[in-house]
Amino acid sequence: MNRPDPTSRRRASLELLRAEAADELSVLIAERLRAGEDPWDFMDDLPTVDELVVFMLRAENILEAGGVKPTEARHYRVLRQIALDYPPLTRSVWRLLGSTNTSRLWDATVRSDAN
Repeated sequence: MNRPDPTSRRRASLELLRAEAADELSVLIAERLRAGEDPWDFMDDLPTVDELVVFMLRAENILEAGGVKPTEARHYRVLRQIALDYPPLTRSVWRLLGSTNTSRLWDATVRSDAN
């Protein structure tokens, strides 16, 4: 009997990842609304569902690497690999690669007035 290798990585389907990201996005919106923010002021700042999926996959990669923050070169390679593994996410990956400080721009605790 062949047993699955516990060290092998199981990839979730893109549909499942998008559903999880949509749930997370709805939580972000609810938190901002409960804090009294006007949706007209923050909705454009929130990531898209696909951008959240890319962030989740990137975070998963960082955890697998021992939680060490990636260098700029490694960040590029990780995002590029995400685009190769999930072709429908390519547009979001390249949009994030073209932005500076893309980590949690939507988070009020990270956001600065300069953004």
